[in-house]
Amino acid sequence: MPKIKAHELRSKPKGELLKQLDDLKKELASLRVEKVTTGAASKLARIKVVRKAIARVLTVYNQQQKDTLREVFGTKKFVPRDLRHKRTRAIRRRLSQSERSKKTVKATKKAANFPMRRYAVKAE
Repeated sequence: MPKIKAHELRSKPKGELLKQLDDLKKELASLRVEKVTTGAASKLARIKVVRKAIARVLTVYNQQQKDTLREVFGTKKFVPRDLRHKRTRAIRRRLSQSERSKKTVKATKKAANFPMRRYAVKAE
């Protein structure tokens, strides 16, 4: 059986991925039994290939699930933490644009009562 490629898995529907995952897990279990009983070198090498294939299927499956969840929560106000943009810790804690532009009552009164002075510059 040739190596499973991720781009081929992406075109498959959810049910087919789960079926393939189940088959791979059964194959891995049988290979582990054969390893204990006979220990053929070809079977030992196949265990690694099957494990990697299981990982690929699970990765594609989880990515597809996350994409569908992103579509569902895309328009909502609150999004689960694992679907939010990661960025950096500092950027996540930074004030938003609306929070930055807000002023206190004292600051608004001061700006209204004492506007910036305009100076006329004499042209030479």
